[in-house]
Amino acid sequence: MLINSRDHNVQIGEVLKCTLLRGRATFGLFLLVMVAAIALMSGAYAKDQLILGVPLEPPNLDPTSGAAAAVDAVVYGNVFEGLTRITQTGDVAPALAETWDVSPDGLSYIFRLRHGVKFHDGTDFDANDVKYSLERALAPESSNAQKALLSPIHQVDVLDPYSVKLTLSRPSIDLPYYLGWGDAVMVAQESAAKNATNPVGTGPFKYERWRRGDSLILVRNDQYWGAAPKVNSVVFKFIGDPAAAFSSMKAGDIDAFPNYPAPENVAEFESDPNFKVVTGASEGKVILAINNRHSPLNDVLVRRAISHALDKDAIIDGAMFGFGQPIGSHYTRQSPGYIDLVARYPHDIQRGKELLAQAGYPEGFSVSLRLPPRPYARRAGEIVASQLSEIGIDVRIENLEWAQWLDQVFKRHEFDLTIVEHIEPMDFGIYARSDYYFGYENPEFAALVAQYNVEVDANRRTALLRDIQQTLADDAVNGYLLQSARVGIWRADLNGLWIDTPIPANIAAGAYFDGADAAMETDRREAKPDNAFWTIIIPIVVVGLGVLVARSMGVLYLFGRVGSHVGTLLAASVVIFILMQIVPGDPASYMMGLNASPESIIALREQMGLDSPAFVRYFEWLGGVITGHFGISYTYQVPVGELIAERMQVSAPLALMAMIISLLIAIPVGVIAASRRGTAIDTGLNAVMQIGVALPNFWIAMLLIIVFAIQLKWFSAGGFVGWDAGLLAGVKGLFLPALALAAPQAAIIARVLRSSLLDTMNEDYIRTARAKGLSWEAALWRHAVRNALIPVLTIIGLQFPFLLAGGIIIENVFSLPGLGRLVFQAITQRDLMVVQSVVFVLVFAVVTVTFLIDLAYLAVDPRLRGRAQ
Repeated sequence: MLINSRDHNVQIGEVLKCTLLRGRATFGLFLLVMVAAIALMSGAYAKDQLILGVPLEPPNLDPTSGAAAAVDAVVYGNVFEGLTRITQTGDVAPALAETWDVSPDGLSYIFRLRHGVKFHDGTDFDANDVKYSLERALAPESSNAQKALLSPIHQVDVLDPYSVKLTLSRPSIDLPYYLGWGDAVMVAQESAAKNATNPVGTGPFKYERWRRGDSLILVRNDQYWGAAPKVNSVVFKFIGDPAAAFSSMKAGDIDAFPNYPAPENVAEFESDPNFKVVTGASEGKVILAINNRHSPLNDVLVRRAISHALDKDAIIDGAMFGFGQPIGSHYTRQSPGYIDLVARYPHDIQRGKELLAQAGYPEGFSVSLRLPPRPYARRAGEIVASQLSEIGIDVRIENLEWAQWLDQVFKRHEFDLTIVEHIEPMDFGIYARSDYYFGYENPEFAALVAQYNVEVDANRRTALLRDIQQTLADDAVNGYLLQSARVGIWRADLNGLWIDTPIPANIAAGAYFDGADAAMETDRREAKPDNAFWTIIIPIVVVGLGVLVARSMGVLYLFGRVGSHVGTLLAASVVIFILMQIVPGDPASYMMGLNASPESIIALREQMGLDSPAFVRYFEWLGGVITGHFGISYTYQVPVGELIAERMQVSAPLALMAMIISLLIAIPVGVIAASRRGTAIDTGLNAVMQIGVALPNFWIAMLLIIVFAIQLKWFSAGGFVGWDAGLLAGVKGLFLPALALAAPQAAIIARVLRSSLLDTMNEDYIRTARAKGLSWEAALWRHAVRNALIPVLTIIGLQFPFLLAGGIIIENVFSLPGLGRLVFQAITQRDLMVVQSVVFVLVFAVVTVTFLIDLAYLAVDPRLRGRAQ
C-alpha cells in the first residue's frame, strides 16, 4: 500500500504535537508540585531551639555502658550528671554533690548531696542512688569502660539520705576528677536498664526523641535543680560527611557545629559575617603509634630516628590545615604538670639517618602503615610516609575501615605503624598496660604511674607527671604528632557553647541567641512519629495484590512463584549469615572504645551473646526473621525491626519518588526522541541523555544543594523532618535527593525507551496496523508504546532495589536516615545483627520487585497470561 508523504508528515506532526503537549503537562505538573511545596512549607522559627551538628552518632545513650565519646558528646551535662563535674577549664566543681571531704590518709571520701534533686521521671535523687550507681559500675558483669579508674572504691556506705561515704582500697587523689566523667554519672535503679534507649538523668534537659541516623532531641527540664537552660530544646543532628556539614551550615539548617569535621573550608566561614569560627583546645592527641613488639621498631634508636624524621609543623599544616599544636609526649598542653618536650626531637633528617645506622639499618627497612578511615589519619599518613622515606624507611600505606582497624591493629596487634587520635584526658595510664596495642613495657614507667595513683602531695604529683611525660619522650614510645584543635563554626548570633573541651561534651544549658525575636527560614520543630499509615496500608496492599494475582493468573501460578522466592530467600539467609560470621572484627571492642579494659569487653561480649556457637545464632536469627523479630541491635540496643521500619520510612518513599520523577522525565523524552529520529531534536535529546548517564548522582546532588539550599534557600541541605511534620514537608525534604537519584535513571530509561520504540515501530504488526488505516499516532500509542515498555520494566526492576539501598552516597550527602546509611553505619560499627537483617530485607525487596515486574509483564503483554496459567 502506498502512503502519501504529505499525510505521513501531518501524522508525524500530530503525534509530535501530542507528545509535546504530554511532555509540557508532565513538566508543568513537576514544577507545580515543586513550587507548591516551597510555598506551603515556609514558616517562622523561634530561636528557642538550638540545633547542633555532631560528626558521630552515639551507639547508645548510656555513658556508663561504653567509652564511645559520641555518647558523652550529647548526654553528658545535658541529660546526666555526676557527683562532680568538669568545667570548661578542666577544673573539678560540685555537681550533685555540694561538698566533699577526704580523710588525711586519702582512704575515704564523704560526699554531701544536694537536696531537692529529681530524676526526669519524678523520682528523688538521694544517697541510695549514689550507692547503686557506683556499685553498678564496679560490678564484675559491668561493661563500664573506665571501671579501672573507679576500682579504688572498695565500699560505698549510705550515712543518711544526703551523705555517702566511699572507702578506698588505696589512696586516689584524682577520684573527684574521675567522678566527673561520663562513665560515673548518677542513674536511678528504676530506670538504669533502659538508659541506652530512653535515658533518665537529673540534668537540665530531658530526652524527647531519637531519630536514629538523623537526630536526637532534648527538651528543657522545668524541674531542674540548677539554673534553667536558656533554650527550650536542643537538637543534635548527626552529620558525618564533611561536605554535608559544610552545606548544612551554609544553608542555615544547623546553628553550630562545635567539632567541625572539615578544616579545609574553615576560611570560607571566617570571611562570612553570618558565622563565627571559634578555636579551642581539646584533649585529642594524634600519634604515630608504633608497635614496640616488632623488630626493628622494638629498638629505641629506631624509634628515636622516626621521631627526628617527623616534621610536625608540616603535618599540622598539611593534614589539619593549620589547626593543631605540636606535642612531645602523650600529654596535652592544658593538663596539669605539662612540660614542653617538642624540642626533644627536632626535625633532623641527618640525625635520623645516623640513629638508623647505629641501630644497624644504614639502608633503612620497610614497614606497613595501617590507617583508620578518619580524614586526619589518611591525610597525615601520606605526609608521614613521605617524611620517613627521607631517612630510608619505606612505608607501605594500608587503608582500613574501623572494623578492620580495631580487629587487626587494636585487638590483634598486627601492624607496624598507625595513626590515631586519643581523646580521653590524662590517659597516660594506658602505657602501663603491656597488653595495650602498641606493646610498650617499662617497669620503671609502670612504677611511676602506680606512685602517681596513690600520691596525695600536690608537689610530688606534679613531679611524677613530669617524670611520666619525660619517660615517654625519652623512650620515643610513639611519634607524638599534635594536639588537635577543636574548631567550631557557630552562627554569628549564638553564644554560650563550650570552646575548650577538657572532656568530650557539648554543654548546651548556657547557650543563647542574640535578638531572640528574629526569624529563620523554616520551622524545625519535630513531633513523635505516627506509624499507623505504614502498619495499615502495607498489609492491605500486599493482600490486595495477592488476590488480584490469584484471580488473574491462578492459585497454582501464585504459589509456584512464591515458593521459588521463598527458596531464594532461605539460600540468601545462609549466605548472608556465613559472610557476616567470617568477616573479622569484634563489635564489643568497637563499642567500648580504645581505653576500655579487657574485662569490660568480655562482659559486653557475653551480654551480646557473641560467645554462643554460630549455628545456634543462625537458627535463632532465622526464627526471629520468620516471626518478624530481627533481634536486638548491638549498637542501639533496640529491636532491629524498629530500626529498619524507621529507615524504610525514608528509603522507600525516596526510591519511589526518584522512580516517579525519572519516569515523568524519561517517557516524554524517549517518545519525542524516537518520533523525531535523525533530527536536531533527536540529536539534542540524545546528547542530554548521554550527559545524564555520565554525570555522577552525587555531583548532581551537590549542585542542587548549592543552587536550591545554599543560594536560594528553598530547601534544606540535609536531614529529614519526618512524615509526622506533614506530607508536603516530607515530600519537600526528599525532593532534592530524589531528583539527584532520578536524573541518571531518567537518562537510562529514556535511552532504552527510544531504542525500544524505534525497534517496535519497524515490527510487521505495526506496518500491518498502518496498512489497515490506523494512524501513525494511534499505532504508536496503542501498540508501539505498550510493547516498548517491556524492556523499560526490566530496567525499572533493576533500578528500584538500587534506589532503595544504593542511594547511600546520596543519603550521606543529604544526611538522610535511610536504609543504605544504616547498613553502612552498622558495618563500620560491627553491628552484625543489623547488617544481617538489613541485607536480608534488601534481598527480600529485590525478590519482591522481581515478582511485581513479572506481573507487570503479564499486564503489558496479554499473551503471557495464557502461558502463566
